[in-house]
Amino acid sequence: MKILVSHPHGNANTRSAVYGFYEKGLLYRYITSVAVFSSGLWHFVASLPGMKMFWRKTYDDKIKASTRCFPYKELGRQLSAKLSLKYFTKHEIGAFCTDKECEYIDKKTAIAVLKNPLNIDAVYCYEDVALHTFRKAKKLGKTCIYDLPIGHWRAMRVLLDEERKRNPEWAMTIGGFNDSDAKLERKDEELCLADKIYVASTFTKKSLDLFPERLADIEVIPYGFPPVNRNRVYTSSHNRKIKALYVGGLSQRKGISYVFEACEALSKHVELTVVGKGDVEGCAALKQEISKVNYISSLSHDKVLELMAESDVLLFPSLFEGFGLVITEAMSQGTPVITTDRTCGPDIITDGMDGWIVETGSAQPIIKVLNNIISEPAQLMSIGRAAMDTASKRPWSKYEAELAESVYNFLNGKLSKTKYIGRR
Repeated sequence: MKILVSHPHGNANTRSAVYGFYEKGLLYRYITSVAVFSSGLWHFVASLPGMKMFWRKTYDDKIKASTRCFPYKELGRQLSAKLSLKYFTKHEIGAFCTDKECEYIDKKTAIAVLKNPLNIDAVYCYEDVALHTFRKAKKLGKTCIYDLPIGHWRAMRVLLDEERKRNPEWAMTIGGFNDSDAKLERKDEELCLADKIYVASTFTKKSLDLFPERLADIEVIPYGFPPVNRNRVYTSSHNRKIKALYVGGLSQRKGISYVFEACEALSKHVELTVVGKGDVEGCAALKQEISKVNYISSLSHDKVLELMAESDVLLFPSLFEGFGLVITEAMSQGTPVITTDRTCGPDIITDGMDGWIVETGSAQPIIKVLNNIISEPAQLMSIGRAAMDTASKRPWSKYEAELAESVYNFLNGKLSKTKYIGRR
């Protein structure tokens, strides 16, 4: 059994999925925009001045022979961003916007399926990068496996529309309400064509309850944790403020206003650092709050992990999150996390043991936990160490193995069932 996988950007979870399929002997082809290996064209390009952003697309050499790159749209997107050519990346219509890049990779993948039908048993695709591939695969009798990395759009609109009404001064930062009807219809058709659906959190699975039609089996397999920082040093908070950290987009979807509100209420005891990008100039409320804290617009991944290891607690009270990789990253650094049940939190955190799960849409639960920390600061070390223990039990390799095993069993069962029906 062989699988073709596609994704334009190759983030951490996609890389792990591909590695898992490779180790299981399932990988036939991986199609993406840019893939940097230890040698070759893209290694050279990433080494050029101003091209370091491509190092984020580095892969293990073991999948090099199975990887095919189609860089045209990604190069245009990156150059447009560098030259501030916003028209070319305008949502849905810009020639190099994310939507156009996803469609480009999707169509290239569909062509690959058409050209290699005898070598492919299944396609594994992600949201917004599956429609053309699934349509072609279905016509050829191939299995369609779908990976949904964030909650379903109907649930997003229900939950976040409530937030827009509750906090209108932050509404413009939310996003997600400007998708065209055509884009939403494509998302729905992708789901309907799927023979199996994978999600990384219980919250994402639950968000699909609002889908109006019956869907294929949905399985939850949480992502893995980065390597644990066993060199983490805990320092006493005596005679200093608790160092709180927020990492992520400056969007109310992630509960950013509640982070500011909670830390301002406890400003005598808590110092907040915020790392992330957003429309600071366009949102008056955001601009005002950012001016009161330590603000860093961008950091490399390594520097983010270092900052996490220097912080006492990560605040991530997201209102709608498919997973929340910053949660696992912080825990791997021994930094306990305060998050909500609309993230991966309930799947990987035991409340009060290796982190905290709080109610969404309010600063008060965050304030309550922070007050508890201020009263008993020693728990930062005990809960931080427990977070590291949790992280050590689920490295990315565990996600890779679990996903590959699940896909293998699904395909094997589907193949066996087909053979049985054929014999009858």
